[in-house]
Amino acid sequence: MDRIDRNIVRELQANGRLTNQELSERVNLSPSPCLRRVRNLEEAGVIRGYTAVVDQEKLGLPVNAFISVRLERPSPETMLTFEERIQRFDEIQECYLMTGSRDYLLHVVSQSLKTYEQFVREQLTQIPGIASVETSFAFGRVKRINLYPAVAEAD
Repeated sequence: MDRIDRNIVRELQANGRLTNQELSERVNLSPSPCLRRVRNLEEAGVIRGYTAVVDQEKLGLPVNAFISVRLERPSPETMLTFEERIQRFDEIQECYLMTGSRDYLLHVVSQSLKTYEQFVREQLTQIPGIASVETSFAFGRVKRINLYPAVAEAD
């Protein structure tokens, strides 16, 4: 990726609804080469899709929980089972494999503490191999951006 590709990605992260004409003007490129570059970025998997940024609270999901999960034995089989099972739950927005004393960190959204409790009791803890679950609730969001920081080009 060169500087122009990075500028295209940055502009589309800021506004995925730009027309090709608007995008080409913002990155100082004519429309045809700009479109060709966008398609190449999509084919290469750099741009994986386009989505709407939704207000979580207005959607009725004001609770953000961050769950640290420790597995009984983090063997390849146990980890694979856990990772496959969590794919089924729309409440889990993100899952990270972690270093340290916990194996996974989950970002979960919920309508209320009651629905969160139901999710943990009836779904999450039913996954085999979980040793412990520890939850922290967010009081509020301080920052959220959809732009990755600029990356310097390799020499």
